[in-house]
Amino acid sequence: MTKYKPDFKAKIVYEYLTTPQSSRALGRKYSISSRLIRKWIQRYRLSGIDALKRHRHPRTLTADFKLSVIDYYQTHEESMVKVAARFDVQACQISLWRSQFKRDGIEALKPHPKGRPSKVKHTKKRLRRLTNKTEVERLKEELAKKNQELYDTKLERDILKNSLALFGPSKAKRKRK
Repeated sequence: MTKYKPDFKAKIVYEYLTTPQSSRALGRKYSISSRLIRKWIQRYRLSGIDALKRHRHPRTLTADFKLSVIDYYQTHEESMVKVAARFDVQACQISLWRSQFKRDGIEALKPHPKGRPSKVKHTKKRLRRLTNKTEVERLKEELAKKNQELYDTKLERDILKNSLALFGPSKAKRKRK
């Protein structure tokens, strides 16, 4: 749960923008850090009122999005905090993504399963469904292998036919005749 409601944040941002009060004065008035107020103002200016709302569900950020944020940070002369506000992420995330990207490449930016694997045993019904799925997948793979073998065999046959048409029968067959 967030500490401050979006309505309260909007009220403070509106008050900052409409009155001559500084963020420090507003911070003293509402007993809030002036730095936090400046952060809200910056978010509001970059993304509008939606930036002040909290996210109901955790976002899953794609590798392309992370890469575009890293690229934007490196190509534009803006601070990490400003880039974070522009893309509505935290500055520490950008730093983490950059170091992961430098170390492991694009694979590090892809989403990975979180937490420990479940130790709950599967019920019989669930196991049957899993085995049926794997059976279907196994048959699909087997069919794909057979199709590839058939294609390779046909290709080999066509090559032999063409070489026979171009060069004629082999020496061993000529000697027999």
